[in-house]
Amino acid sequence: MVVRDRRRIDPESGEVRADAAAGPGGVAGAAAPGAFGQEADGELVASLQQQISERTADLQRLKAEFDNYRRRVERDRQQIGEQASAKLLASLLSTLDDIGRARDHGDLEGPFKAIAEALEATLEAAGLERYGSPGDEFDPSVHEALMHSYRADVTGPTCVDVFRAGYLHAGRVLRPAQVSVAEPTGEVAAPAEAEPAADEAARGGSGLPDEQAAERSSPIPDDTGSIPGPDNGGPTVSAD
Repeated sequence: MVVRDRRRIDPESGEVRADAAAGPGGVAGAAAPGAFGQEADGELVASLQQQISERTADLQRLKAEFDNYRRRVERDRQQIGEQASAKLLASLLSTLDDIGRARDHGDLEGPFKAIAEALEATLEAAGLERYGSPGDEFDPSVHEALMHSYRADVTGPTCVDVFRAGYLHAGRVLRPAQVSVAEPTGEVAAPAEAEPAADEAARGGSGLPDEQAAERSSPIPDDTGSIPGPDNGGPTVSAD
C-alpha cells in the first residue's frame, strides 16, 4: 500500500511546499515533465533512425547478392548452351571434311551441292567459323604443326600448307588446323657484282682502265717489223 503525502504545509519545517504552491496548472509543476518528454522523444527518434539505417543496409546487401546470383545463373546458362552447341558442331566436322574433299575433287555437283551449301550456311549461322589457309601466320594456340621447313620467301613462322582446316565456335577452338610451317632461313643476299665483273671481262680480265687495256690488247710488231695477222698464220702487214 502506497501512502502519498498531499499536505501543502511541510510538517517538519512549517513552510509551504513548492509543488503545492505552484498548483496543478502552475509553471513549476509542468516544467519538469516537459523537459523529460523532449529528451525521451529525441532518444526515440535517434533509435528509429539507427534501425532504419540498419534495415536499409540489409536490403542493399540482399539486393547486391541477388543481382550477383542472377548474373551468375545467366552466365552459367549461356555457358551450358555454348557447350551443348559445341558438342553438336564437333560431331559434324567429319561430314564437313568429306564435303570439302568432294568439292576439291569436283564431285560435289547437282542437288548434293545445294544440300552441302545449305548445311554449311546453317552451321555458320550457328557460330561455326572455319579458318586455316596458306600464308597465315603460325599461332600454336590454333594451329597444329605437322611439318617444319626453312624458306627464304617468308619473314616469320608461316603456314605454307594446310592439311586439315580448323574450326572455332564462340571464340573457342573446336579443332586446330593441321599445317606445315616454314621459317626464314636467316641468310642475307649478297650485293650484286655482276656489272663490275662484266666490265672486267670486257677488258680482258686485266683490271686496267679502258685505254690501257686497249693498248695492251693491240698487236705488237715482231723483229722483222711485221704485225701478225688475225689468225697468226695469214698474211702479215708491214709496220711501215
